[in-house]
Amino acid sequence: MNGQSPRHHAARVEAAITSGQAARSSLVASWRRSSRLHRLDPAGRSAPNRLSEAELHRARERVAPLLAAARGAMDRLYQAVGASGCCVLLADGEGVPVDRRGTPADDATFQSWGLWTGALWSEEHEGTNGIGTCLVEQRPLTIDRDQHFFTRNTLLSCTAVPIYDHEAAFAGVLDVSSCRADRTDVFSSLIALAAGEAAKRIEADLFRRAFAYARIVLTQAADGQCGGLVAVDADDLVIGATRSARAGLGIAPGRALQPMPAADLLGGDTARDHLAGGQRAVLQRALLRAGGNVSAAAKALGVSRATLHRKLKRFSLNH
Repeated sequence: MNGQSPRHHAARVEAAITSGQAARSSLVASWRRSSRLHRLDPAGRSAPNRLSEAELHRARERVAPLLAAARGAMDRLYQAVGASGCCVLLADGEGVPVDRRGTPADDATFQSWGLWTGALWSEEHEGTNGIGTCLVEQRPLTIDRDQHFFTRNTLLSCTAVPIYDHEAAFAGVLDVSSCRADRTDVFSSLIALAAGEAAKRIEADLFRRAFAYARIVLTQAADGQCGGLVAVDADDLVIGATRSARAGLGIAPGRALQPMPAADLLGGDTARDHLAGGQRAVLQRALLRAGGNVSAAAKALGVSRATLHRKLKRFSLNH
């Protein structure tokens, strides 16, 4: 494959591992994991493992929100790359493709390669590959031809992009794969760009669906581009933020966001809120800023503690 025998490719992989290149090369580090951690043989010829139909059905049920959010973006991505002999795969957090797009004429070829729903593409099963290595490194990457661990995969070129959910936790991988020998570096760069944009659309759709009842605010990155999305509820409290928004605002990813006043997080008029009109949102922001301390909140609002207690009771706010 690519002019290499299984023995030649295996020797090349082993030489790279034993030379110590893993410390300097993320690719060789992945080869090392495949060989030493997962005990895989690069010359292995076994076909990719696959889930049963029942197991695949359960896997799809577990990621139903991701499937729904990804449908449109996958359609558009496939329209852009499908005619060039590529298929589009959406994999879950275990490296199992749960949805795909491909030209029917190419289906038999892609199915034989394991580029199909239900196949197991984690590094544990397939060694270095686009989906599996993206799962480990959680960054956009391309594994091109003989960069794959298994010799039998060295005709493939795979571009993979991580997808993060509404709490900025890793949710899955969007992958564009091809087994065409004429795939150029320029075309690979275009695929990477298109896949990256599609992943952003999926993340935005996931976020909007999760916070359908909230106001969605765009944040700006340092370069002036859109930095991410923030969800603000009716009380002007930030209740959610995408991974890119969290990075710009200094919020840890991967867990539910503790509500906080939008003015504190996003800037704007931070002058003292007043109780004119008795707005519930003003009370809630004051309590949050005071860490639940009623006396401190009352002082910040310029009212007595007793007055604040009456207001809290009126709006059924716990403290």
